[in-house]
Amino acid sequence: MAKNEEIKLLYNKKIKSLKKHNKLYFTNDSPEISDADYDNLKFELIELEKKYPFLKKIESVSEIIGAKPSNKFKKIKHLQPMLSLSNAFNKSDMEDFLKKIKNFLNYEEKQIELISEPKIDGISATLVYENGILTKGLSRGDGSTGEDILPNLRTISTIPKTIKSKEVPTLLEIRCEIFISKKDFNKIKHKFANPRNAASGSLRQKDPVETSKIPLKYFAYGFGSINPMIFKKQSEFLETIKKWSFITNPLGQIIQNLDEAEEQHKKIDELRSSLDYDIDGLVFKVNNLNLQKRLGNTSNSPRWAIAYKFSAEKAFTKIKDIIIQVGRTGAITPVAKVEPVTVGGVIVSNATLHNEDEIKKKDIRVGDIIKIQRAGDVIPQVVSVDISKREKGSKKYVFPNKCLCGAETKKELSKSTNKEDAVRRCLKGYDCKFTAKEKLKHIVSKEAFNIDGLGKKVIEQFWDLNLIREPSDIFDLDYSKIEKLDGWGKLSINNLKKAIKKSQSIPLDKFIFSIGIRHIGQENAKILASFFSSIKEFIKLLDFKNRKKFLYSLVDLDGIGETQIQSIDNFFSNKTNFRIVSNLINKLNIKSYVGINNDGKFSNKKLMFTGGFKNMSRSEAKAIAENNGGKVLGSISKNLDFLVVGDSKPTKRKVEQAKQLKIKIILEKDWNKILNS
Repeated sequence: MAKNEEIKLLYNKKIKSLKKHNKLYFTNDSPEISDADYDNLKFELIELEKKYPFLKKIESVSEIIGAKPSNKFKKIKHLQPMLSLSNAFNKSDMEDFLKKIKNFLNYEEKQIELISEPKIDGISATLVYENGILTKGLSRGDGSTGEDILPNLRTISTIPKTIKSKEVPTLLEIRCEIFISKKDFNKIKHKFANPRNAASGSLRQKDPVETSKIPLKYFAYGFGSINPMIFKKQSEFLETIKKWSFITNPLGQIIQNLDEAEEQHKKIDELRSSLDYDIDGLVFKVNNLNLQKRLGNTSNSPRWAIAYKFSAEKAFTKIKDIIIQVGRTGAITPVAKVEPVTVGGVIVSNATLHNEDEIKKKDIRVGDIIKIQRAGDVIPQVVSVDISKREKGSKKYVFPNKCLCGAETKKELSKSTNKEDAVRRCLKGYDCKFTAKEKLKHIVSKEAFNIDGLGKKVIEQFWDLNLIREPSDIFDLDYSKIEKLDGWGKLSINNLKKAIKKSQSIPLDKFIFSIGIRHIGQENAKILASFFSSIKEFIKLLDFKNRKKFLYSLVDLDGIGETQIQSIDNFFSNKTNFRIVSNLINKLNIKSYVGINNDGKFSNKKLMFTGGFKNMSRSEAKAIAENNGGKVLGSISKNLDFLVVGDSKPTKRKVEQAKQLKIKIILEKDWNKILNS
């Protein structure tokens, strides 16, 4: 048999094996091999493709679809969003976390009491009790909507089905983490890759009888909605639900200061290996629930909680090559292709090099022996180079000044710092096919259109097959071509159609975020959506003749600065962006922005703040205004309804301007009266 034929047989055999394990892992939740073995299989295929390029004509690994979305369960909206936690990796991060809290609350010398608990590496779920009876059980899902897995959660005997207490609130939502102990996992490890997969797979069984065969456990750690609210502290909540027969983690601890937080973090890290369940850090929360309420949330995470991860896993390996990747904003990111090495239980073959300056600073070269670390779930990064092991004749890495598309790259000048950006960028936007593909991956992501079944790998596949080239193509897919592809049956195609149809109705703020204007993140998208209110107003930015006038009006918005305004102007001045956004709008039902509270005390009013406040920071005052339906502006103009003046050092010029424009002035004492009324 010819050598090429032997290679084809080997390759096809491995491809068949990869597809089998994809199905077992992603669809059946019953993997037969470990994550490490799966990664090795994929790595072997990639190496074969590199060595024998003709194999890609048979079927490339990059085109094989990974996960299919779950459609086993009914989707239900959470009473309160299940947000992610921001991360801390060292004492400095924790110090910054506490500093931000104190600044927001306008605390000076006062200590902020925290409560800490181990961060369980499990599956989040929420339990809803009405009049003490368990009525709903949801998975985390995308944070806004979860899967109805109540029958499966009921199989966990230690979860109370009823709460027999006269004190139980009418509505009580308990957040918990579902896991399987290390001891129990050892008995069934031949069926699953790791304990977390065992818990996830069990909770997503269609038949609760199958779930009941897995010894699942849980720890209750928090709450969503409670009505009426009967608790004043997080610690009080945990103590009370423990009396109601919920299981809480025994390693919880009240913390008074940063030193105690460090001490507890070190203590639990040392205990970690002896625990019968997996943890990857500690969660610290503000203990006072009134302060939690005042602090509120950003779009992604609560301001009052943080996950302090344990020390990063490190390992040594060798750089085989340095390649560049192009991001959705045109950012050129260097990536080190390294000899596969296990870091924290995961086989790593790539490590980020961040940017050109980072490579120069650490003098990173192809062939170097490097130390890499993996902190949390982030992509591994290069910590240092072992110069003593550098080969003779090693050459400095010369960073390419061109994008993969061939266009010249540029380091932009920051308007705020007047310094050159550390990152090189391709400025062609959608006209660069590499940037365009990454923009598509962004637009279908959870934070944007949130299209189940159209993930990164599928975008790659559809792009290579020329099925998608720009966002509007998503809504004109040729399903007759898709159904001929391996892995796409009638059910998966119908599910994709439903998900795409559902995504065509999108709130204005998500639409603005999704189109990928540089410097416009989720928070800025909300500010802009609040200002424009409707897509009818927003598309005035497409009007070239009058755009400058509309952009000038954004100057007043608090949180939108010169950088953001220039970025919006650049985006809509690009003819390709103009065409792509116009085409996309024609395919969508873009819902007008609904503020947090349209019936609030400042509904449809524009406010500005000057001066310091005694009982709160200006940040908190702004958040209160927005939570009550108001829009906060950053400068005095005739559009302003109220100028709120704090007692401490208000800007006299702003007060005088407000008087001249006959804008109503609210003094701090009047502000407090309004809030208390």
